[in-house]
Amino acid sequence: MPVDFTPDSAREPQETDDQAPGEDLDQVPPAPSTGPSIAPSTASSPARRVPTGQPRQNRTPGTFDNPSKSSKQTWKPTHTRKQEVLKALGIFQRATAEHLWRMLRPGDSHDRCTRDTLNALKDDGKVRVETRLESNHQLWVLTERGHKEAKQLLPGNVRVSALRKLEFDDDGELVTGEGYDEHAAAVTMTAAVLTEAGFGTPLSWQTEIAHRLPYGYTQYADLTMRAPEVGVPAMLLEVDRVNEPVDVLVDKVRRYTEWFELLAPKADKNHERAACSYGGAKVHDFRLWSRIYPATGHEGYVPLAFVFTGKTKAQRASKMRRLEQAARSYFAGTQYPGAGITAVDYHQAVPVVVTELERITADPDGAAGKVWRRLGRDEWQTLTEALDNSDGDRLYVVQAEQARKRQKEREAAAREAQRPVCRRCGAKFTDDRWDTIRHYPAQQHRELCEPCLHEHWEQVQAEKAARRQAEEAAAREAAEADVKKNRGLFGRRR
Repeated sequence: MPVDFTPDSAREPQETDDQAPGEDLDQVPPAPSTGPSIAPSTASSPARRVPTGQPRQNRTPGTFDNPSKSSKQTWKPTHTRKQEVLKALGIFQRATAEHLWRMLRPGDSHDRCTRDTLNALKDDGKVRVETRLESNHQLWVLTERGHKEAKQLLPGNVRVSALRKLEFDDDGELVTGEGYDEHAAAVTMTAAVLTEAGFGTPLSWQTEIAHRLPYGYTQYADLTMRAPEVGVPAMLLEVDRVNEPVDVLVDKVRRYTEWFELLAPKADKNHERAACSYGGAKVHDFRLWSRIYPATGHEGYVPLAFVFTGKTKAQRASKMRRLEQAARSYFAGTQYPGAGITAVDYHQAVPVVVTELERITADPDGAAGKVWRRLGRDEWQTLTEALDNSDGDRLYVVQAEQARKRQKEREAAAREAQRPVCRRCGAKFTDDRWDTIRHYPAQQHRELCEPCLHEHWEQVQAEKAARRQAEEAAAREAAEADVKKNRGLFGRRR
């Protein structure tokens, strides 16, 4: 992950021309922007920051944030700030002063210094105003000179956006991007508010990343975010100003799903098919996406976010509901089999979350707040909560263990119902006695439990001993009788 190029304002070099000696740049009275932003401005720390265009609550009547023309206090952009702006425009191509302020200097109280930096770069011939948005904000782009310098400043692993060249029609009038300018501004605003909330750094963003499909179509992502330090290793973002049909958004989800299912080069198709049928995360080892994006840390593919802005709140809500209904087969996953199991297998699903720029900028915590909704759920959550599969594999492990326990209990109950009962005393057989009569079916007295069987054999032995004693006694008596008889006979003969 490239290092953030946002420097420490306390250590950055200061230019002193046209600046009062000892003057602290960030202590000059703030000045607001000259119009509303593409989305309502909001401060991440209301006690410290003042949204552009909003009056301070503690100033006296008749005073303003802008210093007067007679004031000796002036803004002087630094070399470091100029490089920041050039790098950001090199990545995002188009941006307003507010976008760059939120992204590069969220600690500043306002965007005045950012606007002055842009004007200074304009004087240097490195940036120009592309157009003025519906919000009345100026949309800035790099000139050829600025684009060349941005390439030199940016690391080699960062993709530089294409140069916006001046184009003229047949009448010599400047050709602007029309609606595309508004879309590009919304894309940059999305990156700005996310960066402001701690999701990645300006260098961790990429725009218009191509996802090529075998049948010739290429799906470009508006934004690609990488913020592993906050639990989002990668996320694709699509920005919609509520002007695209729902079918178009569903097609995007479908094409991303198709791309996630592409085999990696030299991957064994049969092994991939076997892993897919077996289930689990093993199948991703054979997929192309795992060679390009980092592991997500959750079940499923790289998450996809739709950021809506513009129109009315009701129209945005309607768009999100219709997208949820139409794209369910791609994000819903499949329920794990088994009685009593409600856990969902998300390994072959695309996690889709939605939000609104207006919702983000209105929340005190910005993009770090509960401004995200996972399609398939009703509640608004933080981004990490929305991406977490609380009803996925973790729940399945718990429910599967509970199901195994219930199955064992049912089997034990069924076995207990079949356990033999002693015919003599009515007691149930022990497991050992039950196993014995199963293993030795010819054994006598199978209807008796172990104690009764012992008692029976003791009784049999006692009866045998009694009979033997009786027989022995009878034999003795008979022998004695014979002896007496013989004695009497011999005595008379004498």
